[in-house]
Amino acid sequence: TMFRQLFNPSATPHEARQRVIEGALLLDVRTPQEFAEGHLEGALNVPVQQLATRMDEVGPTARHVVVYCRSGGRSASAARLLQSAGYAVTDLGPMSAW
Repeated sequence: TMFRQLFNPSATPHEARQRVIEGALLLDVRTPQEFAEGHLEGALNVPVQQLATRMDEVGPTARHVVVYCRSGGRSASAARLLQSAGYAVTDLGPMSAW
């Protein structure tokens, strides 16, 4: 289905890293405080609660998005929102998976 092609909830960390190397946006959907305490290099921080109103910061839907959070719950929510907006998404899940 189209859904399977756009949304890969079980991506391996290798696949996620490869997407970023190829130009995907790395999106951290944790709080600004969590982000300040440490994040993946090159990541954009848009907390999941603000994502719907800050989609313009994510950029064009043509750019793939790799999303992560602390444990995987928020990234799953963000991935669903992004996918419904037309983005191709890879959900890394927890930052520790990187």
